[in-house]
Amino acid sequence: MSVTSHRADALSGTVRAPGDKSISHRSLILGAMAEGTTTVTGLLEGADILSTAVAMQDFGAKVTRQKDGSWTVIGCGEAGFTSPKGDVDCGNAGTGVRLIMGAAAGYKLSATFTGDASLSSRPMGRVLDPLSEMGVSYTAQDGGRLPATFTSDGALSPLDYTPPHASAQVKSAILLAGLNTDGITTVNEPTLSRDHTENMLKAFGAQVTVKPQGEGQKVSVTGPVTLKATTVNVPGDPSSAAFPIIAALTTPGSDIIIENVMMNPTRTGLFETLTEMGAYLRSDNFRTSGGEIIADIHVKYSKLHGVTVPENRAPSMIDEYPILAVAAAYASGTTIMRGIAEMRVKESDRISATVALLEANGVETTEYEDGFAVKGGPVAGGGTVTTHHDHRIAMSALILGLNTAQPVSIDDGAMIATSFPTFFELMNGLGAKIETPEA
Repeated sequence: MSVTSHRADALSGTVRAPGDKSISHRSLILGAMAEGTTTVTGLLEGADILSTAVAMQDFGAKVTRQKDGSWTVIGCGEAGFTSPKGDVDCGNAGTGVRLIMGAAAGYKLSATFTGDASLSSRPMGRVLDPLSEMGVSYTAQDGGRLPATFTSDGALSPLDYTPPHASAQVKSAILLAGLNTDGITTVNEPTLSRDHTENMLKAFGAQVTVKPQGEGQKVSVTGPVTLKATTVNVPGDPSSAAFPIIAALTTPGSDIIIENVMMNPTRTGLFETLTEMGAYLRSDNFRTSGGEIIADIHVKYSKLHGVTVPENRAPSMIDEYPILAVAAAYASGTTIMRGIAEMRVKESDRISATVALLEANGVETTEYEDGFAVKGGPVAGGGTVTTHHDHRIAMSALILGLNTAQPVSIDDGAMIATSFPTFFELMNGLGAKIETPEA
């Protein structure tokens, strides 16, 4: 499904951020592990999350969408997960598959995990290797890639693990596995990563301790424990909110409000960076939902300038660098983004894909092994971007096209539904001119 973005007039209006993807995955997984019925409101109903919902049913939980739009998860409780009858297809969900592996590892079962072509190209050894240290046996394709099969006897040993890089997915997988060990499982993070799993585990009744350690932290969970069902209200996703935010910042005359955005400090690196670039971002109406701070964000068109993004900020905005690069394309001067080699093993090689996106539309860039630099100014556009089946590359290219001299096209926009199923409706409702085949 090719899609084309045209120069737009000023964007205006008030919209609500779609449900957070990270919280949505975790609510389904922890609900499936828990005793009782968990109710989830505001769940992101994207393809990635729906893959996780089906996977939880494969392991024995009962997941149902209610008429009012909420979801209920009747968990497996003390009985635990059981071996699926067939392969567990996680689609395009990298977060989903890695967290599910950790959750399933603590039960006596065997499971084979599969995914689409993009997910099958991504490394799983970073999760499977520490799980094997806890007692899981596994086989996988070259480089620890899917399809992967693992077997657990349900008698895992606690682990004290230091990952080579801060990763919320790795940390979460190990902590979830640690719930079914007899003892304390610890992850020593060199730098901080997202803490959604720790927050939600506490809400489900687990004993979690977090202690500062250098520039990072020491996170521990005590097992064995049976989680207790609860109610989860999913806040808005800051990674998804980034797209209308940067659209407004770079489209002259724009003035919009985005409601219900999660403001967890481990997720707001992009907002901090944009403010340093001169962006008008004002957060109001702070409140708490599901253990997370949320707010409404007022955004106005701003004349941005280039900055050097601190490398230690990367964990708090690793998914937002492609759309930040779009903001940098319209900023005066050069924006330098380094220390983000992790981007090369996302849904695509996002460093190369982002550079190619910009260069196809006349933006001067420099690619490094661990990042890139973008020289800003008027953007010509006129290019067709190869998305590599990556939803964030696709959306970033379409936002770029809202202020280019010539339209910007992408080769495929179907995968945008994995994380932001209402993207086209929301953006065009604000005044964007994004032309889809159905339009």
